[in-house]
Amino acid sequence: MTRGDWRVYVITDARHARGRSHREIAEAAIRGGATAVQLRMKEEPARVILDVARGIGPVCRTAGVAFIVNDRLDVAMLAGADGVHVGQDDLPPTDARAVMGPRALIGVSAATVEEAIAAERAGADYLGVGAVYGTATKSDAGAPVGLARVTEIRRAVRVPLVGIGGITVENAAAVIRAGAHGVAVITAVTLAEDMADAVRRLREAVDGASAR
Repeated sequence: MTRGDWRVYVITDARHARGRSHREIAEAAIRGGATAVQLRMKEEPARVILDVARGIGPVCRTAGVAFIVNDRLDVAMLAGADGVHVGQDDLPPTDARAVMGPRALIGVSAATVEEAIAAERAGADYLGVGAVYGTATKSDAGAPVGLARVTEIRRAVRVPLVGIGGITVENAAAVIRAGAHGVAVITAVTLAEDMADAVRRLREAVDGASAR
């Protein structure tokens, strides 16, 4: 069974957001039609991350948008988030599932077919595949994997794929046509003059490519 709607997945990384807060980004993303919001705070103390998560969670719940916390399983649980997203060096998805329970949404980053298959077997609900294109917002993203890798992974697993890394309104449709179910974005939204409008245009691009 496929769970979650990953078409436009906005990540609230405030380090690249023109001074906007995580909550401002989340609220604009929801107004624009985002289907999932991920809180990403890499450097702040746990107490600060939890306070921010507790502010965003109710906003997402009211809108019916999935609220995911990056890396921090403890924060995700304390804030009542829908799930957690883990990287290859974070907690294994089986352990995240064991702690959060069967209803939680567990996302896993994957850059290769082997990582994708392993994540699916470990119970991931969706995969974040990338970096599809070059990106400056994640220092450990590695070399771009390109659209061909998205297609390879799509053929190898059944769980939904979310393309991530360097995705814009101009190239989002190509990522969907390559096999992704959705796109995850940071600066395409957080640096936009009108963040909600940026999400609307991404949603139009994704929905248009998905309908073909």
